[in-house]
Amino acid sequence: MKIRGVISDMDGVILDSEKLYVRFWCEAANLYGYPMERRHALGIRSMNRKFASEKLKGWFGNDFDYDAVRSKRIELMDKYIDENGIEAKDGAEYLLSYLRDNGYRVALATATPPERAKRYLERLDLYKFFEEIVCSSMVKNGKPEPDIYLLAAQRLGLKPCECLALEDSPNGVRSASSAGCRTVMIPDLDEPDEEIKPLLFSVADNLREVAVQILRRDGNGTF
Repeated sequence: MKIRGVISDMDGVILDSEKLYVRFWCEAANLYGYPMERRHALGIRSMNRKFASEKLKGWFGNDFDYDAVRSKRIELMDKYIDENGIEAKDGAEYLLSYLRDNGYRVALATATPPERAKRYLERLDLYKFFEEIVCSSMVKNGKPEPDIYLLAAQRLGLKPCECLALEDSPNGVRSASSAGCRTVMIPDLDEPDEEIKPLLFSVADNLREVAVQILRRDGNGTF
């Protein structure tokens, strides 16, 4: 089956922003008296509100105020980005230009709300490359459930098996793989473990490698 489209996560794949989410989740939670550490923030990467809230309450108790901590995290992170900007991941513009120039359909599948995703991408002049922006607020179940990738493929007019999915987190990999996409992990803050490896079509060091070593090699082939 030929690869006809690419559906990408945003944070940690297109934008070098996961490190900011981890930092400011911890800072926000600590301000409210919850001893959140890096490992906790990593555990909720790419999770939608429902799943993240349940996991955080499991760690810190049922009184964990998810909405208050999340609002403070957004406030702190937005202030930082307004003052310091945000960076693209290595090879992001190269890959997105390659996809456009070679006729691939391209969508974003992100837990970030649509207005914030657009704002971040426009700062780096990357928004123009995406035909569809699909966010977890648009589906019943966010990552790690498959809904967001199923909707993204549908909006591109493709079957999930015709789509290459780009993810950096275990929760994102589970979502894309269970949707039926050929999932490539580009590790950001952690590496694929023994549970995640069987779900992967491939692993790439960066986005340039996705274009050069995966799509050029396998994109027009059959599987």
